[in-house]
Amino acid sequence: SFANQALSVEYLRKKSKTLKKDVHVVPPAIDRDVARLKLRTMGVAIDTPTAEQERYLRTWSEGT
Repeated sequence: SFANQALSVEYLRKKSKTLKKDVHVVPPAIDRDVARLKLRTMGVAIDTPTAEQERYLRTWSEGT
Protein backbone atom coordinates (compact mmCIF):
# COMPACT_ATOMS: atom_id res chain seq x y z
CA SER A 1 0.00 0.00 0.00
CA PHE A 2 1.02 3.61 -0.35
CA ALA A 3 1.11 3.93 3.45
CA ASN A 4 3.66 1.09 3.69
CA GLN A 5 5.74 2.67 0.95
CA ALA A 6 5.67 6.15 2.48
CA LEU A 7 6.53 4.95 5.98
CA SER A 8 9.26 2.69 4.60
CA VAL A 9 10.84 5.62 2.75
CA GLU A 10 10.77 7.62 5.98
CA TYR A 11 12.40 4.67 7.80
CA LEU A 12 15.12 4.42 5.13
CA ARG A 13 15.78 8.15 5.34
CA LYS A 14 16.16 7.99 9.12
CA LYS A 15 18.38 4.86 8.98
CA SER A 16 20.34 5.78 5.85
CA LYS A 17 23.63 6.16 7.74
CA THR A 18 23.44 2.69 9.31
CA LEU A 19 21.81 0.54 6.61
CA LYS A 20 23.98 -1.14 4.03
CA LYS A 21 23.05 -0.97 0.34
CA ASP A 22 20.75 -3.94 -0.03
CA VAL A 23 17.14 -4.94 -0.49
CA HIS A 24 15.32 -4.52 2.82
CA VAL A 25 11.95 -5.85 3.93
CA VAL A 26 9.33 -3.55 5.41
CA PRO A 27 9.99 -3.50 9.16
CA PRO A 28 7.31 -5.50 11.00
CA ALA A 29 6.44 -2.49 13.19
CA ILE A 30 5.54 -0.43 10.11
CA ASP A 31 3.48 -3.27 8.66
CA ARG A 32 1.60 -3.70 11.97
CA ASP A 33 0.97 0.05 12.33
CA VAL A 34 -0.46 0.31 8.82
CA ALA A 35 -2.67 -2.74 9.40
CA ARG A 36 -3.96 -1.37 12.72
CA LEU A 37 -4.70 2.03 11.19
CA LYS A 38 -6.58 0.44 8.29
CA LEU A 39 -8.61 -1.75 10.64
CA ARG A 40 -9.42 1.26 12.81
CA THR A 41 -10.78 3.14 9.76
CA MET A 42 -13.02 0.13 9.15
CA GLY A 43 -14.26 0.15 12.75
CA VAL A 44 -12.43 -3.05 13.64
CA ALA A 45 -10.58 -3.35 16.96
CA ILE A 46 -7.97 -5.93 17.88
CA ASP A 47 -8.34 -7.32 21.36
CA THR A 48 -5.61 -8.73 23.58
CA PRO A 49 -5.45 -12.52 23.91
CA THR A 50 -6.51 -13.94 27.25
CA ALA A 51 -4.00 -15.83 29.41
CA GLU A 52 -5.68 -19.07 28.33
CA GLN A 53 -5.29 -18.17 24.64
CA GLU A 54 -1.62 -17.23 25.14
CA ARG A 55 -1.00 -20.55 26.91
CA TYR A 56 -2.67 -22.44 24.04
CA LEU A 57 -0.51 -20.65 21.46
CA ARG A 58 2.67 -21.58 23.35
CA THR A 59 1.71 -25.26 23.63
CA TRP A 60 0.31 -25.75 20.15
CA SER A 61 1.91 -28.50 18.08
CA GLU A 62 1.09 -30.08 14.76
CA GLY A 63 -1.88 -32.40 14.82
CA THR A 64 -3.58 -30.98 17.89
